[in-house]
Formats: sequence, structure tokens, C-alpha cells
Amino acid sequence: MSVKVDQKKCIGCGTCASICSDVFEISEEGRAQVISEDNMDCAKQAADSCPVNAITVE
Repeated sequence: MSVKVDQKKCIGCGTCASICSDVFEISEEGRAQVISEDNMDCAKQAADSCPVNAITVE
């Protein structure tokens, strides 16, 4: 499985990082980025909570 953040869609709200800090962080550019793919259940929950559907878990 892999986790991706569409940087064009991401608005940097931080919901994913607050739900799943093991997988996501907010970059210096103000958008989410993947820092690990170790917790897929958590990543899926964050993807479901993204208000702009910028996260893909495949």
C-alpha cells in the first residue's frame, strides 16, 4: 500500500496531521506531506477526513 497527497488539492488545514501524525506532517510550504507509510489504518482515517480529498491510500 502507498499514501499520496495531491499537492494541488491540499489546502494545508492540518486535519490529516492531527489525526495521524505518524504518517503526515505539514511542510514548510504549508501543505501536508507523507513522512511514513507504517500506519495504513490511521492513514485511511485521515484520508476519509480530508475536506478536499487530497489524500489517496492505495
